[in-house]
Amino acid sequence: MQNLDRPAHEHPHEHPHEHGHEHPHELAARTISIEQDILAKNADLAQRNRRWLDEQRIVSVNLMSSPGSGKTTLLERTIRDLGERLPVSVIEGDQETTLDAERIRATGCRVVQINTGAGCHLDADMLARGLRELSPPSGSLLFVENVGNLVCPALFDLGERARVVVISVTEGDDKPLKYPHMFAAADVVVVNKTDLLPYVDFDVERCTEHARSVNPSVEVIAVSAAKGDGLDAWYSWLLRPS
Repeated sequence: MQNLDRPAHEHPHEHPHEHGHEHPHELAARTISIEQDILAKNADLAQRNRRWLDEQRIVSVNLMSSPGSGKTTLLERTIRDLGERLPVSVIEGDQETTLDAERIRATGCRVVQINTGAGCHLDADMLARGLRELSPPSGSLLFVENVGNLVCPALFDLGERARVVVISVTEGDDKPLKYPHMFAAADVVVVNKTDLLPYVDFDVERCTEHARSVNPSVEVIAVSAAKGDGLDAWYSWLLRPS
């Protein structure tokens, strides 16, 4: 298991004796310009990743969620159930530690850990580095477990084939309305921990309606990764010809 810590950024600061004062609108314009440059560069790198993955016939799935949704448990179950049918590998993203990568490694799956430090998401360059270390085989299934966050990961294309948002029934069925950009970017919403439905105030149908109000074409699959309920529908989607 490799651990690719994000390199620390060095910021040289030169302080001239005379300090000019920028107006708020000039500062805002510069901020927007920098953000656009960052996203444009990322989009270019993502296209390179996508071309390579397509050439290798690798199905790449970007798993996104808030912390505690159970996406690592879902990954463990998926790897164990599908591992005999096709090769599976994982790029694991977290701010710190290798705890989730160690759980994935225990399944026998190949895994690379990327720690982002203060960063709240993976980007296309990090994925490219992870692919170089992991070297997933042609015709395989690649999962990218993104940093737990329902905001920033939606902005950064990695070059993946599909985006999956995992939401737990313990989080509240209004999450698609609170984080519309994330759910609008998703191909599939997996509603996890359905075994807890008798004990929480969560309506799967209402959550589905909210998700489709921001993304009419999104698929919603309700599962219990712990108990195995609904996983056949999840596996059918993963194995569906693209």
